[in-house]
Amino acid sequence: MKEQKLRKKIKSYILFFMIGLILSGITAFPIETQLEIAVNHIDVFPLFIQSWLLNVYTAVKSTNDAYPFISYGTDWLAFAHIVIAVVFIGPYKDPVKNIWVIQFGMIACAMIFPLAFIAGPIRHIPFYWQLIDCSFGVIGFLLLYRCYRYIKQLEIISSTNVL
Repeated sequence: MKEQKLRKKIKSYILFFMIGLILSGITAFPIETQLEIAVNHIDVFPLFIQSWLLNVYTAVKSTNDAYPFISYGTDWLAFAHIVIAVVFIGPYKDPVKNIWVIQFGMIACAMIFPLAFIAGPIRHIPFYWQLIDCSFGVIGFLLLYRCYRYIKQLEIISSTNVL
């Protein structure tokens, strides 16, 4: 019974993580449209975010009008999120055998921090936005770490059931 509960918890965490990856990937496709909606409702944002959103929208709109192929890069970003989500089917099906995917995910979540704090200032990303980006790493890492711990418990239970 404990093994079934652990498997269910593991699957829930992995599924939640996969859905998060897919949704964050899909949202990379309509960046200009999303920014336009945000700018049309700019008053709901604090002043310090309003100016940032207007600046980003202007840049994206101008770039897309003049050089639409530049957005192909964010299409690939979206695709990468979806492909990475597919990799998690392995541990969803057999968590003990594919625990390495969970470890890979935790490492990737941790790597968000150096990217955000190194590339952020170089690309003139406001510090508060870097923190928002890092929050995805924190949430993802915590989900995967919890999943990792459950898999380790499952591994122990599964090995004792074999004996």
